[in-house]
Amino acid sequence: MEIVFATHNANKLRELQQIIPNHIKLLSLDDIGCYEEIVEDGKTIEENALIKANYVFKHYKKACFADDTGLCVDALDGEPGVYSARYAGPQKNSHDNNQKLLDQLKGKENREAFFKTVIAYKTSKVDKTFTGICSGKILKSLRGQDGFGYDPLFQPNGFKTTFAEMPPETKNKISHRGLATHKFIEFLKKS
Repeated sequence: MEIVFATHNANKLRELQQIIPNHIKLLSLDDIGCYEEIVEDGKTIEENALIKANYVFKHYKKACFADDTGLCVDALDGEPGVYSARYAGPQKNSHDNNQKLLDQLKGKENREAFFKTVIAYKTSKVDKTFTGICSGKILKSLRGQDGFGYDPLFQPNGFKTTFAEMPPETKNKISHRGLATHKFIEFLKKS
């Protein structure tokens, strides 16, 4: 079975390849020759995931899933949320995004936050979403070398390490993306 994962992000692709069963071959947007920018102009994380999945299915006629993720920080009224990837600007730079987040949280005691991932799956017969949420807090400085995005700042509840300090197997079991992906895999098994 082949499914397109609507991403150019090598980190996301690698993370998902560690979770998806081996009998499912994941293709990236690069693998199918989709180099045009898919404009993510949805107002919610769900809308952005659906935009990407629907675009790939419409233009390439391949079973596809897409994800969108947002980091929602209580003290910032849910920011950066749907704008997480471009929080510090359209360059989508993780270093800049992390620095802006730290700047926005200066002097704030409440550092509670959660990551939310929505996976949208689209085929000729299926149009479904799967959601994963992981709660935790934002640290005052970056810790860890692994992971990507906000991983060095996010410490999930019940752990003393950030996502960037965890082995991939641990992160993939508890993370927002891991939880959404496991729901997706269970759906595929039953289909």
